[in-house]
Amino acid sequence: NKIDMVKKEEILTFIDAYRKEYDFAEIVPVSARSGDNTDELIKVILKYLPYGPMFYDEDTVTDQPQRQIAAEIIREKALHALDEEIPHGIAVAIDRMKKRPGRSNIIDIDATIICERDSHKGIIIGKQGAMLKKISTEARRDIERFMGTKVYLETWVKVKENWRDNMNYIRSFGYDEQ
Repeated sequence: NKIDMVKKEEILTFIDAYRKEYDFAEIVPVSARSGDNTDELIKVILKYLPYGPMFYDEDTVTDQPQRQIAAEIIREKALHALDEEIPHGIAVAIDRMKKRPGRSNIIDIDATIICERDSHKGIIIGKQGAMLKKISTEARRDIERFMGTKVYLETWVKVKENWRDNMNYIRSFGYDEQ
């Protein structure tokens, strides 16, 4: 990687040095930043991967339930919006997720952002609810894109002190014990 960081005439010198250290099947110089030679890298990788059975349908995007994806999208938007104002000690619980009766093209989602301190709750909500509205709006857009339908998203913020130290909370938010 990073062939964009060296002069082109030096690349062969580096390749030769690596070839002397280890007997690689192939060496493919690439630049992830510019995308140079990444197509060739993929071809080479595919050549060496063993063929195996398909575990999922070709159009399967994830093995996670939609509830978990929605929760992670909300958490992602919160972490981006809050930047470094609060630690990563937040979780999102999907309290309800249902197709609206009679209107199958709308999904109602009620979600709770869980934090560890009252001071964090104030930061997440923001002045006159502005931060929570920003988080919810950005999350709703991405959830709609993922689910391919309209979403009505309501979010709340609750404090559960030291939730990260309680395995029952951790499991209920969909996180693995590790």
